[in-house]
Amino acid sequence: MEIPGLPQLPPGGILVGVGIDLIEVERIRSVIERQGERFLDRVFTGEERAYCATMKFPHKHYAARFAAKEAVSKCFGTGIGAELGWRSVSVYHGERHQPLVRLDERGTALLRAAGATAVHLSLAHTEALAVAVAVLVRQPAAEARDGG
Repeated sequence: MEIPGLPQLPPGGILVGVGIDLIEVERIRSVIERQGERFLDRVFTGEERAYCATMKFPHKHYAARFAAKEAVSKCFGTGIGAELGWRSVSVYHGERHQPLVRLDERGTALLRAAGATAVHLSLAHTEALAVAVAVLVRQPAAEARDGG
């Protein structure tokens, strides 16, 4: 069943890469407490920081975004480092509040090099853990042009 607005693997589409990451929320809360702005500026984009700042427990949302960055880096097989930086991946929300990924130039170059046209993302968190699953897909040309 197709639900409008949610990402779908297109007919004939190809799954190019998969990444997953799980992190303890307390680990992120602790590093924010110790390093504050230095950590937040190094790891998160402005749009991520603006979103998390509106939440009652921002550390949970930061943890989910941290896991998302790791999961996307695993899709590419690079990890976070010289080829893909922390701020190369930014998580934002679509019209149905679904998590979406915005890549910088380095991330976009990796996406193209992998032969993929899109990154799909799923996030979840509890009091203790945050998890992210990311997949790279190659969509048919018409859907890729339309932002599909």
